[in-house]
Amino acid sequence: MSFDFDAAIDRSRSSSLKFDARQAYFGRSDVMPMWVADMDFACPPAVSEALTVRAQHPVYGYTLYPDSMYQSMIDWCKRRYQWTLNRSEIVMCPGVVPSIHAAIEALTEPGDKVIVQPPVYFPFFTAVTKTGRELLLNPLKLELGRYSMDLTHLEDCAKQGARLLLLCSPHNPVGRVWSKQELQDLLALAERYQLTIISDEIHADLIYPGQTHYPLASLTDSVNVLTTIAPSKTFNIPGLGLSTLVVPDKAQCNAINAVYESWHVSAANPFSITAFEAAYQYGDEWLDALMSYLQQTMQWARAYVASELEAIDLIEPEGTYLLWLDCREIRLSNEALRAFFIEQAGVGMNPGYVFGDSGSGFMRMNIGTPLQNVQQAFHHIASALATVHE
Repeated sequence: MSFDFDAAIDRSRSSSLKFDARQAYFGRSDVMPMWVADMDFACPPAVSEALTVRAQHPVYGYTLYPDSMYQSMIDWCKRRYQWTLNRSEIVMCPGVVPSIHAAIEALTEPGDKVIVQPPVYFPFFTAVTKTGRELLLNPLKLELGRYSMDLTHLEDCAKQGARLLLLCSPHNPVGRVWSKQELQDLLALAERYQLTIISDEIHADLIYPGQTHYPLASLTDSVNVLTTIAPSKTFNIPGLGLSTLVVPDKAQCNAINAVYESWHVSAANPFSITAFEAAYQYGDEWLDALMSYLQQTMQWARAYVASELEAIDLIEPEGTYLLWLDCREIRLSNEALRAFFIEQAGVGMNPGYVFGDSGSGFMRMNIGTPLQNVQQAFHHIASALATVHE
């Protein structure tokens, strides 16, 4: 089966956050939307077909999680990662961010220290601060165009009595796919200091050729690792919301379920369940085609930045459909840099500083869109930079 990732799909006026919030977020509605982390591609045909069939049943009542839904995810993890899951470990959640909040509330007390590794997905920060916990920052190190964990500094954080670490794996926004050795070193440190890790692996399936994603929990029997998993980024269905939290420890699993019960929140939407199961059961071929397309797009962007954009460096991603652009050589303040891309280039991206202070001078670009859109965005940026340097 072939999939047309070059097809132009008009998403405006569909209540799309990425398209229809441009005026509110950027101050103009005509910027190229390269920001919110969803893709402009049609989801897998098997998902659309399954949703159509479900929609034809005229009753959309309270819904159970069917055995087949759990099995689709268990089979996916076994097939793609050789990772064996038990159904009893799986907590169904209305989204990855709510699952992180629930886990923090269940496993820590107000005032406890939680480690975050910036620059990182910005809800990590608020998941800590809004639950009344203390934020400890363990910034990643950028050396020769590649990020790594600062384990020496992380150990200092652990010595301060930190209870929990939020890991982004693969990493958003810097695009790292952590190596097996890096993860094993992290686990060794966590074991020494009895540090629980919540590993956000929502981008796990979006890995470029030559890289391998290792589920952190699959590498240990001695460290408490909770893993967030969802089909939302992989198959472009984030609006459907359903995700999972894999919690091997029974007591922790019960504690997290108790938090959800106290919130009176249910993730059991009939359409979310249908899409979840269809994606994991039938999505392999579509995903493989997607990653081939994204790799070509990323390679084009890398070559273009290297040859045409002297003031910008591209931190090459090993996974995700997000580019982390080092724009520090443009020599503008954070606000001026954001305004430059909006007003002069007409390209709407996420400014790096929202991912933490170490993101200052960077921009995050979403390339999960037809290649012609990525090319147009970079041409606009090149023209704007030429004007600046005249």
